[in-house]
Amino acid sequence: MLERNNYTEIEDFLANESFQRWIRFKNDQQGWEEWTLENPKRAKLVEEARLWILAMKVNETLLSPIVIKTALQSTWAKIDKKEKQEDPTIRVVKLLKKYSVNIAAAVLLFALLSTWFYNSLYVPESNIITYNELINENREGLVEQTNNSNKAQIITLSDGSSVLLKPDSKLSYPKIFTGNERKVYLSGEGFFEISKNPKKPFLVYANEIVTKVVGTSFRIKAYNDQPNVEVIVRTGKVKVKSSQLIKDSKEKEIVLLPNQALRFIRKKMIFNKITDITLDKNLIQNEGNIEQLSFEFTDIPISQIFKTIEQAYLIKIDFPVEKLKNCHLTTSLNDQPLPEKLKIICKSIGNETSYEMNGNQIIITSDGCN
Repeated sequence: MLERNNYTEIEDFLANESFQRWIRFKNDQQGWEEWTLENPKRAKLVEEARLWILAMKVNETLLSPIVIKTALQSTWAKIDKKEKQEDPTIRVVKLLKKYSVNIAAAVLLFALLSTWFYNSLYVPESNIITYNELINENREGLVEQTNNSNKAQIITLSDGSSVLLKPDSKLSYPKIFTGNERKVYLSGEGFFEISKNPKKPFLVYANEIVTKVVGTSFRIKAYNDQPNVEVIVRTGKVKVKSSQLIKDSKEKEIVLLPNQALRFIRKKMIFNKITDITLDKNLIQNEGNIEQLSFEFTDIPISQIFKTIEQAYLIKIDFPVEKLKNCHLTTSLNDQPLPEKLKIICKSIGNETSYEMNGNQIIITSDGCN
């Protein structure tokens, strides 16, 4: 630590890790303060170096010379327009004009400054869109359902679509879909099974992306406090693009097919398409029962079909066991929302069979199979 007694230039302090930790994290605060107060000239130099550190309070990131040059040129232009404003940035500029630095210090300063300028210029916080912002734009006529429990909840929509909403998640949707589109808004995670209607596309708004389908099943993971938004397709075709609320959005559209996924990196505004989800461990580990189970049934007892549906949707189905114990069914329910699955089963059983949904509870009424 005795080497700091020989410091005569700002760059000496900027290159000292202990000094940086003191300014940023208050490490060794007593030692640096006592040393600073020993000499008035030293105190002035320390104060000027402190302003540099605060102005460049960013993580070190390697940037290309082109990015550094562009960021700095743009920033200098903005600073020139605000010369009369007394803010930390202007004070840093004045210091830069006053002091000359050697090559090693210049490289350090330019790297730190360019990262700070790059983050403020090219990754503006206004591009980060939250669920509340989406809702505020379209609040009228929406119903909001929040899952505060520790297991997924089933939501049925007016068009027959169903959403398996995960814990700590919200979904806002209209009581009845009107107009030429079906729009819902998601915060958190949900598995969607959409009723087919080519004339009326279904759109899910989640953070910075919009997912558009006409009839398919897919999962969206979009928590406000997480860095990525994910869309995973199980059946059908999905189109994903950036929201119109994003400034300078080019609305790039990505098409996803079954077993494909898209990971949107929010800070960098980048789409990463995954053509085979089995090669991504994170996606596979987060798969739910509904994505792993098959709904292809060949001469399968009705009781077993109900059990499969219970496992997939984490619901409870009450049905007349004795009346249906000899009933078997052959059908394909893979690409159907939950209400449609239940309709097909009830119609196949016959004899005035019907169902009633009450949250995560389903009651089947029947006199037996045909």
